[in-house]
Amino acid sequence: SSDLSSCFALLADSCCLPSPFFDTMFDRFVQPGRLTLITYGPCAGKVCTIVDIVDQKRVVVDGPESVTGVRRHMIPIKRLSLTDFRMTLRRGAREKTLKKELEKGEILKKWGETAWAKKLTAKEARKNLNDFERFKLMVAKKKRSTAVKKALKKK
Repeated sequence: SSDLSSCFALLADSCCLPSPFFDTMFDRFVQPGRLTLITYGPCAGKVCTIVDIVDQKRVVVDGPESVTGVRRHMIPIKRLSLTDFRMTLRRGAREKTLKKELEKGEILKKWGETAWAKKLTAKEARKNLNDFERFKLMVAKKKRSTAVKKALKKK
């Protein structure tokens, strides 16, 4: 942490930018133990954890498969969205260690309570509606709209 601050200070001096600019610019880093959401590919929409960093553009992620359905594989960072959640994990940690850390910190439970996760769940539920359920939804929206219009008209 102090090494990072000194690097920011050196960078701020060389760029003629104020030091607080670098301190507050980023708060989610690509690091082992960071919970991420896969945004593209066959596992899109699933959460996984960064286990190891391969190079500047690729990381190794693991679900674990029994918990989230994501097997351990290499993925480009562009296909990931970093979340606020992080657990203490060493590089290349085993699946057993990863499961233990996920359970200890209740990370997936906390993720499920976020607005981001709720929005994804709602989107998935809307996607899986059949024709009759979409019709019922449309009728309910029309009823709500007329009730709101009546209430506003009275005032």
